[in-house]
Parts: sequence; C-alpha cells; structure tokens
Amino acid sequence: MQVKPTSIEYDSRRVQPGSTFVCINGEKSDGHDYMLAAAKAGATKIVIERGHETEAAELQKQYPDLEIETVPNTRAALAYLSAKFYGKPSEQLSIIGVTGTNGKTTITHLIQNIIGDNCALLGTMGLKTSPAAEYADMGNTTPQSAEIQKILAGLVESKHSHLTMEVSSHALDQHRTDQIKFNTAVITNLTQDHLDYHKTMDNYFAAKAKIFAQTTKNAVLNADDSYYPQFLAAAEKAGLNIVTYGMGHCDLTAENLSFSTGGLSFDLVISPRLNPVTERIRFTLKLNGLFNVYNSLAAIAAALLEGITLDQIKTKLEATEPISGRFETIKTETSPLCIVDYAHSPDGLDNVLRGARELLRVTGSQGRLICVFGCGGDRDITKRPKMGRIARELSDFIYVTSDNPRSEEPQQIIADILTGIADLQHVNVIADRATAIREAIAKAKAEDIVVVAGKGHEDYQILKDKTIHFDDREQVKAAIGLIT
Repeated sequence: MQVKPTSIEYDSRRVQPGSTFVCINGEKSDGHDYMLAAAKAGATKIVIERGHETEAAELQKQYPDLEIETVPNTRAALAYLSAKFYGKPSEQLSIIGVTGTNGKTTITHLIQNIIGDNCALLGTMGLKTSPAAEYADMGNTTPQSAEIQKILAGLVESKHSHLTMEVSSHALDQHRTDQIKFNTAVITNLTQDHLDYHKTMDNYFAAKAKIFAQTTKNAVLNADDSYYPQFLAAAEKAGLNIVTYGMGHCDLTAENLSFSTGGLSFDLVISPRLNPVTERIRFTLKLNGLFNVYNSLAAIAAALLEGITLDQIKTKLEATEPISGRFETIKTETSPLCIVDYAHSPDGLDNVLRGARELLRVTGSQGRLICVFGCGGDRDITKRPKMGRIARELSDFIYVTSDNPRSEEPQQIIADILTGIADLQHVNVIADRATAIREAIAKAKAEDIVVVAGKGHEDYQILKDKTIHFDDREQVKAAIGLIT
C-alpha cells in the first residue's frame, strides 16, 4: 500500500521525515543539487527531471530505501503532487483567473468586493481572505504550485466558496498554476512586457492562452484588444462560453462615459443573454481613467457569470474605494493633484497618462501634466525607449529617474529611456527617485497634475546590493506636507 507523504517540498530546508522532495530548477539554484540534503533530512521519495539519473543512482547507493522517480518536468510534477496531497482543492472552489498585461490587480479587487466575504483574492499584493481583510504577503504575483495548493486547501477549510486570482504569464509558463480548475478566465489585454523572459510576443501570448486549457466554463475577453482574435480562437478551441466586453458591439458595452476628479460614470449596455431583465444601467464609480471602465466591465462580466445580480453588482461596485497604488490620487488644497500608479509597461504608462490628461480636460484646467518615471533593471530593455517616447508625447514635462535598478547601473537604464525621446528640452534627469519626486512636486503649480509611475503599491526599492524601504505614496505625501 502506498503511504501518503508527510509533505510535498521543493526546498530541502523544509524537508521532514516522510516528505516527498521535488527537485525544481529555480532562479538561483537547482534542486537537484540538494538531493543529498533532502535524503539526510528524511525524505522518503525524491522526484528528479530527466538528465539527472546518474547522480540520483549514486544517492540511492547511500539510501537504498529511497524512492526516486524520474519525470519529464519536475515543476509540473510538483503541481500534480501538491494538488493530490491537498485533495484537489480547486475543484471545491469557484475560481476566477485574471490574466493579461494590465488590469489584473484592479479586476480581482473589484470581483472580490462584488462577491463579498466568501471570496478570497490572491495576487500581486498578497492573499486577502475577504474585502476587509489585510494582505498576507505571498512573495510573487503567483506563488509556487505547492504554496498555491496549500492556500486553496485553507480556503476550502475556512468555507470560502470563491477565489479570484491574478495569473501571471510566468506562472502559467512555469507550471505554477497547473492543476487549478478555473471556472472563468478573464483576459484583460496583451501589450509589450516581460520580453526579457518570453523573448517574443508570440511566446507571451502562448503563455497567457494556456489558462484556457484549465478553464471549465467561461472566457471573458476584451474585444478591443489587438490580440482579441487570437484569444477568441483559443477560447473557442477550448470549448468555453465566451463573453465579450469593450466599447463596440459586445456582451457588455460602456456608453456615455464621464470623468471627473471624483471618479467616472458610464451606462452599462448589457446583452439579453447575460441579463434579460435590464438592458441599460448607469454606474458611478470612485475609480478613474478609461482603463478602469474596461476593468469594471470585466469584473461585471465575471460577477454575472457567478450568478450575482446586476443590482448587487452596482451597489458593491459603486461603494468600492480606489485600489492602493492604482491611479491613487493624493492632494491638499494647495498642492497639485498627484497620481501614484503601478504602470511599468508602455501600455500601462500610456493608459495612466491619458487618464490624467482627461482629468485636466474635464476640469477645464490650464495646468500641465508632469510625469516622474523610470524602468526596472534586469527586465525587458526594449520597452525603455518606448516608455520614454510615450512619457514625452503625453506629458508637458518629465522627470526620468530610477525605479528598481536591481543589478544594473541606474544611469544606463536612464540612458536607454532617453534614446526614445527626440526632444530633451522638457526633460529632467534625476537618478535619485526621492529627489525626483520632491522636485517635480515642488516645481508644479496647484492646477498641474503630477503622475508618479512604476511602483504603485510597492514599499521597497531593489538596488544592486540591497533592498531598501521606499514608498512612492509616502514620498508624495511628504512632498505636499501630509506627513513629515
């Protein structure tokens, strides 16, 4: 009779007597180098990837009772074994997976707020077990499969009925979300990001589209995105019920849009197949920017598919506060309006700056749009000049600064950004991010808007040799006198 392991581990330091140790090749080390440590700690089974049979055979000479299994992909095996160990918990939850370049965090928050206390959220900011709960830090947008399956099991035990989760392209490609059954897959858009990892947009699309193979019922698609035809074909091939949203002829469409410093409004026009009773209803939200109209439409679609009534959706959405670090506005009576946003891709920066420009227009302000931004180190280099061009084209003045430089020299990253800017007349380079934020706000007038983009909710900055505390929101508040 096969004995159930005491745990499934991929970190040899967590192995206990009776554990199954799965050797995965991580970003910093290869688990196959720790087979001996796992055996010494009491592992009764070790799972290896093809190509490592020789060292495994040597290990078995020392531990003849040790079971060794060879598989084509240990990351996929880790997901399978973890799901089996925890009793396949995803099959006992209604899970809404949200993937795409932008909008994942906002959409998952909106969905959680609509569904309520029985819905947990897993994403960039951590695990949130209810709308009112604090975040528990999970490290990555999508953790490793062993952690995810443990989280799912905990949610089942705590009687949650739903989970909405951000699903990154890395997680899909690296098998972290294998063995999760999604009830609904929501696609936001696909624009350039993470090409340092995926290399091509085709690879990036293919990674995102993997979510459909694990989805059992619905695909919610942005019909206005340039990759919509490809996502539509992939969702149809998977046999899913397809719901579309956008500004044209879709299942959910927004009309009569209105923006102000207090939020946005739109008429939701809805297909009879989704709601036969109500064809049109007005929404007034505390969010802002055209991109948040799209985010709202996606969340509404997902909620309707979960059986939430339109009246309930309207009540919950209209009460939803802006999400931290996502087009988050900070202002005093005498300061410029400051907007802190996580935008760190060309499309994300474009969306935020257009949203800020729209606020200047609707308020009739003669103010300027000032942008403070940088680009992350050890990431896609080709997006740097594109972001420089977008910032200069959409802003009246820009401050190019440091983001998370990681192992790269900040000045080199800045130089890459500047290659995309033809006219440097209204550009100031200040490598120190805190100084750049302070100077941008100090030189802005009350009628101006200052956008600080790139880090959003993050409260750290990753340098070459250390990680320091750094929060754009704190920096802005200090610059306008809200905190000391």
